Amino acid sequence: MGLFDKIFGGGNKKQGNTGGEEEKKAQERAEQDYQLKEQGLENVLGKMHDVVGHAVIPFAAGGTVDMYYFSNHIAGTGFATMELLDENGSGPQPNEYGTYELVAFTRYPYNTNENRDTAFDTIERHICGLFTVIGNYASDAVLKPGDTCEVPGDNDDEYCCVVFDLYKPGNKEFNVGNRKHHLLLVIEIFNSEMEFARKNGSSLLFEKLKQAGHYPYSDLDREAVV
Repeated sequence: MGLFDKIFGGGNKKQGNTGGEEEKKAQERAEQDYQLKEQGLENVLGKMHDVVGHAVIPFAAGGTVDMYYFSNHIAGTGFATMELLDENGSGPQPNEYGTYELVAFTRYPYNTNENRDTAFDTIERHICGLFTVIGNYASDAVLKPGDTCEVPGDNDDEYCCVVFDLYKPGNKEFNVGNRKHHLLLVIEIFNSEMEFARKNGSSLLFEKLKQAGHYPYSDLDREAVV
């Protein structure tokens, strides 16, 4: 399966035996959960793009997360996961708000042409890597809004500084059907900003990022606010 593939419902399903019926029902439950999750994300982030960045190896099998794109929410592009939560609503270790999917943003518009060597594609792959590491880590550790974290970077000798926040614009909630969840915002920041947040509190860093017009974006082609 290629990196970018359109979403198609259904799929090959075995018929004519008990195992086939169980597989069919499981597929139907998975499709229903997917649709409800999509509706929940769109309630917060606007219409989802009809193209998905599919991982060659699925996240559940040790690969990277699939990437879902949103261009109708704020300027630039939003990224979200849809694989951290299972059909029962569990997955990440719950924080005070419960369980969640991840979201991040770039100022770059979604790349609609065949050129895969653009600034958007670079940060998209970078955010995918962050999401994958954080998603795996969250299955064992409690991550909550305001926390800072050092995440291994694209090279072995690098690490990325991130801070988390509750993403609830306009008090719009992320729910999957009747299950209440939330979106955990991932913002990549400079090392100096992380140190400031650890010393003074993340809320003060968020205020400075907002005043400078950098919140909630993860682009680092800017000046540090502290």
